[in-house]
Formats: sequence, structure tokens, C-alpha cells
Amino acid sequence: MPKIDFYVLPGADAQARLLFACRLAEKAFNMGHHVHLHTDSEDSARRVDDLLWTFRDRGFVPHGIAPDQAHDYPVTIANGWTPPRCDVLINLDSQAPAFFDRFERVAEIVDSEQREAGRARYRFYRERGCELSHHSITQG
Repeated sequence: MPKIDFYVLPGADAQARLLFACRLAEKAFNMGHHVHLHTDSEDSARRVDDLLWTFRDRGFVPHGIAPDQAHDYPVTIANGWTPPRCDVLINLDSQAPAFFDRFERVAEIVDSEQREAGRARYRFYRERGCELSHHSITQG
């Protein structure tokens, strides 16, 4: 079973949630991991794609929107597609993906708007025997 990390952000800012996901993806990539960002829609996948190009002035996270652009990229983004090989899943959907157990680590990013859905995902993972961690994130 994967280790599940819940990152709880202050406020209800959808853009801050996506930016935090980009920072997590960059950190995992820099540690040598393959990362998949699971989104709730194709539109969200495109927003994450755009942010990964622009969220940091200096730096680059090689990525592609799957399945069309997933060839050999260490970071993939998609809605409704599961990568064949990956270490870290960053879930940006309101539901826990059915394929979560294919990953070593799962990151769940929760803001105040997502609080109830985040609690439901927490219960979902707990019922399946996953190791759960909680991190309160402060802006600044």
C-alpha cells in the first residue's frame, strides 16, 4: 500500500492548490521520481501544464499531458489515464482514483473548499489500510 500525505492549505484558493501541486511535482522530480498529476478534467490538466512551464522563473520540470505527450516524460498530467510506471501520484481530483495503489506515494492537496471531499478521501485510504500523514501548510 502506498503512503498517503495530506497537505492542508489555508484558505480556498484553487490557483494556490495548483501551484502547490507544481512545487510538489518539482520536488519529487528533483529527487529522481516519476510523477503523475491526476486532474479532475482536461481543462485542469491544461492549467497544470501551463503552470509547470511558468510557476518558477528558474527551473524546468519535463512533463507532458497524457496519453499523447507522455512519451518518456518523468512527469505526466492527465484525467482518466493511468501511467504505466510511476512513483508519486499527486491527486487533484475530488475523488480518490481507483488506481492509487499502483504508486509508492500519494499526495492529496486540500484547501478549505475541498475540506469535506478531503475527509472522504482520508476515510477511503484509512479503510484500505494505508499509512496516512497530515501536513498543515502555511502561506508565506
